[in-house]
Amino acid sequence: MADRGPSIGSALCVFLAPEIRVWRGKASLRLVFWGYGVVAGSVLAVLFATAYYLNQIALQQTLIVVSALYTVWIVVGIWRCAANATAFWGNLARLLCVAWAMNTAFVLMFLQIDLLATFMLQ
Repeated sequence: MADRGPSIGSALCVFLAPEIRVWRGKASLRLVFWGYGVVAGSVLAVLFATAYYLNQIALQQTLIVVSALYTVWIVVGIWRCAANATAFWGNLARLLCVAWAMNTAFVLMFLQIDLLATFMLQ
């Protein structure tokens, strides 16, 4: 049987290698916290605010789901990568993760309630 080259799965693993490293706790805490956590999280917030301002209900719903999934991934990633830092920064990052997760859960819940109310009144 002839070799058909790289599979889609292996190409996807190469493409997502940095994110897989984060999930496994193999990345730098500084990069994960500031790059993936703060910057990427801010981009998601700006996208949602824009969708909200433009009254794009389907996009808002999509971004709520994406934000929830992203939050699980980034909180787990930061928690695991905290082991790569000094005790002070690692513990601080883990403490902030707990606060971040709780805040995000409540914000997304209230945004979802608001979105459902908006949808029901249309």
